[in-house]
Amino acid sequence: LSQSERCIVGTGLERQTALDSGVSAIAEHEGKIIYTDPHKIIFASNGDTTISIPLVICQRSNKNTCMHQKPQVSRGKCIKKGQILANGAATVGGELTLGKNVLVAYMPWEGYNFEDAVLISERLVYEDIYTSFHIRKYEIQTHMTSQGPERITREIPH
Repeated sequence: LSQSERCIVGTGLERQTALDSGVSAIAEHEGKIIYTDPHKIIFASNGDTTISIPLVICQRSNKNTCMHQKPQVSRGKCIKKGQILANGAATVGGELTLGKNVLVAYMPWEGYNFEDAVLISERLVYEDIYTSFHIRKYEIQTHMTSQGPERITREIPH
């Protein structure tokens, strides 16, 4: 999802699952944040060594979902070893977040939700509550024709 949030009712394993997934950037040393932007986090460790951590931005996963990391720390902040520096695509505050908290009512409504149908509020659609990003990779091959190499265009031939 583009905007995940922590679950109200959880299993208790959300933090451990998020850490085991490897999608969050975690500090390997103690130090102080020097610079942060959407592409990288730079911090100085206690040994006066500058460490740059590149962040993943809009990268395709094996399931065609969009993987990205968002910085969780700000400039000048002191960090400890093991602290979360950047959230992954399905984590918030170092916890696994796979959805949104919404109010649900089970009730008949003019026959529209008969058997397996589910009705949702228009607000969920218009405010992009459950919007997610997918990246697909398409490859095509061009062939050599008698008139030269094949051209790819979005124009429709007449």
